[in-house]
Amino acid sequence: MNIQKGDFVELEFTGRSNGVVFDTNNPSELKKMGKGAKEKKMILIVGQGMVVKGLDNALDGKEIEKEYSVKISYNDGFGARSGSLVKTIPLHVFAAHKINPQAGMSFVIDNMLVKVINVSGSRVVADFNHPLAGKDLDYEFKILRKIDDVNEKTRAFFESLLGLAPEFETINEKVIIKGKKELELIINSIKGKFKELVGLELGFALKQEDKENK
Repeated sequence: MNIQKGDFVELEFTGRSNGVVFDTNNPSELKKMGKGAKEKKMILIVGQGMVVKGLDNALDGKEIEKEYSVKISYNDGFGARSGSLVKTIPLHVFAAHKINPQAGMSFVIDNMLVKVINVSGSRVVADFNHPLAGKDLDYEFKILRKIDDVNEKTRAFFESLLGLAPEFETINEKVIIKGKKELELIINSIKGKFKELVGLELGFALKQEDKENK
C-alpha cells in the first residue's frame, strides 16, 4: 500500500543536522539520548504541513513499514536565516519577564524561541531565527501504519489543530463535538476541512451540564 496526500499515518522518524540528532521518536535513538528522552507517538495527515515541507513531501507515495532516508535543503526545512530576526532589545523587556539574559542563553519569550547573542549595558542582541534555520537536514523515517479508524482520525485532527481532542461521539456517519458554547464557533469554521480529511460531517452539541446551566 502506498501512502497518499490526505492519509492519516503514524510516523517513526529521526532528524539530523550535521550528523547530530535534533528530534526523534525512534526507540533505539531515544535510548542513546539517555533516560530523559521520552517516546512520543506521531500521527499526522500527509500533505497538511504538520512536519517540515521536505519531509511532508517525501511521505507521499511511500510504502508502509519500509525504511527511507531523505536529504532536505534548508529552504524545505526551517527556512533561511534572516538578518531582520536578529534584534536589539532593551534590557527592561527581559526584566519584565523576570529573565536575566546572558550571552549564549536560549529561552522562550512571547511564544518565540530566542537566543541571546550579546548583552551590553541596557541592550540585548537577540536572535529570533529558528536554531535550524539555514541548515540542511537529514531524515530517516518509516511509516508504521495508515490510520482508518474514524475515532482515531478525529482525535488526531483536533490534536493537530487545537493541541487536544474535545469530547465527541460518532452518530450515523456524523461526528458530534461536545463542549461549551464558545467551541461552536471553532467547529463551524472547520467543518469543511474536517469533511475533506476525515470524510464525515462535523456537528456540535452542548455538554449536558452546560445545557442545565443555560
